[in-house]
Parts: sequence; C-alpha cells; structure tokens
Amino acid sequence: MTPGDLSAAERVRRLALPGTAGSVDLALDTDAYNEVDDQFAVAHALRSEHTVEALYAAPFHNNRSDGPADGMAKSYEEIGRVLDRLGESRPVFRGAERYMDGVDDPVESPAVADLLERAHADRDGPLYVVAIGAATNVASAIATDPSIREEVVVVWLGGTPHGWHTAAEFNLSQDVPAARVLFDSGVPLVHVPTVNVAEHVRTTLPELRALFGDANGADGGEGDDGAGGIGQFLVDRVAGYEGAGERAWSKVIWDLAATAVLATPGAVESVRVPSPMLTDGETWSHDAARHDVRVVRGLDRDAVFRDLVE
Repeated sequence: MTPGDLSAAERVRRLALPGTAGSVDLALDTDAYNEVDDQFAVAHALRSEHTVEALYAAPFHNNRSDGPADGMAKSYEEIGRVLDRLGESRPVFRGAERYMDGVDDPVESPAVADLLERAHADRDGPLYVVAIGAATNVASAIATDPSIREEVVVVWLGGTPHGWHTAAEFNLSQDVPAARVLFDSGVPLVHVPTVNVAEHVRTTLPELRALFGDANGADGGEGDDGAGGIGQFLVDRVAGYEGAGERAWSKVIWDLAATAVLATPGAVESVRVPSPMLTDGETWSHDAARHDVRVVRGLDRDAVFRDLVE
C-alpha cells in the first residue's frame, strides 16, 4: 500500500494535534475486556470535551479470552457495562473476529462498515480514531477504502519507541499486518508507544480508592460518584485483576496515554518523525525519506490522572 495523497503541508497540519482549541469528533476502538485499562480510557474520552461518536470492539487473545472472536465479543459487552455506569448511550459495533493475514486482507465487520461511513461524513476537520488494541478494525477500514486516509487521524497505542531493540508488544504482535498498515499507508498517525511512555501511567489501589471512593468504607475525593458509579466500577476492576493482592503492587493504566493525546494535550510531549518500517521480525527499520508520523515521547502521569478525576 502506497502512502495517501495528502500534501506535505496538509500532513503537517493533520499531525499538529488540536490541543485546547476546541472539541473534535472521535471514534474509540477498544479491546475493552483485555485488561482493566481500557475502561479508564473509555470513561476519560466520554467525559472529555470531545464528541465520541461511536465505539468499536477490537479482538484480542490472552488468558481472558478463548480467541480473537471471543475477545471481541467480551469487549463488546464490557463497553456496554462502562456506558451503563457512565449513564451514557453511544453506538457500539462489533469488530473483527480474526486478525488480518496480510496488509491486503481486510476483515469485514460492523465496526469497519461504520468507520468507513463516519470517515466520509461531512464534518469540520478530520475524524480522530483512537485505537487502544490490535489495529485490526482500523487497518481493515483503510485497506478496504484507502481514501479514508484523507478523512481521519489515527491515534494508536501499541509497539515500542522507534529506537527500541524490538517493536514487539501485545497490541502490535496480535496483528502485525494491521500495525504495518498504520505505518505504511500514509494515514496521519499519532503513535503512542508502551515502553517508557504509556507504562508510566501507573496507579495503586489505595490511590484509586482515595480518588474515586470505595463502597467498603473509604471516603472518596472530588471524583467520588458513590457506590455503583463509574468510580467504584474502575476501582473494582483493578481490585479484581491478577496480582492486586500482592504487597507493593501497582497497575499500569496503559490506554489513558492514548486518550490523553486529545483529552489532556498539555500532559503529552511528542515530535514528528519519519514513519518507521515494521520488519517481519517485529523490529523497527528506518528511512528518512518516509512520510512523517507523530510519536509520543513522554507524558505527565499526574496531570493525566488529575484530568481523569476532574
């Protein structure tokens, strides 16, 4: 797939993030049941100033699913639970039931069909697509209709910094062809690596209970919404996660780094760089003549959590 038809000037403009200039339209693609971090990101996006038009369930396969189709179905259900706790209603679409077999192998799904329709809808500015799982749904949409590269900006959390010894990471390794589409297609891309970036968005149960409140007796801070609300839901999800009972335990809330790109832009430090190439061995290769992407290189963890609570 060759890069899209965006001019160099337009690419620079698309990769200049909206910051605090006003709200944007976005769609959120999430493997919401994979861990306990997506739930935080969904809440963060929906409570931000931006307009979340739709949510898409992404596939995943680990010890919380029997395969990518089961992971997608469980994610679809978890998105519904988060929306219920938030008292929100949004269109939610099922995504891919398998991964891509190659960059020219899009996987059809209701999520892809909806994304294609929304990408071409009349709006002021692009549709931002925030993807916080395997990139199967987003890459399938691009492979199905490459013209959407001129209509969207993708924010994707996955992989590692471009100078790291390996690109391998859960979201990337689940669907390498899909990740390759993001870096090769020319779609305006904001890449949020995990190592040394998203991994710093870390919290503990005592902190969460202080911030959101706890039905078992702890008093909440300003973010307390009472037992049964979204705050208690997030606390319970983390409390029930593997390892939560260990001494000196903390949990990375990876996906908040992706929603922070739009919701908390002042907390994010990023630069434009030539898009790296993803090798078959899941390493990065470089060519200075490639089209630019934006990569996040650092963020203020405290500012992100303050924004989430507020």
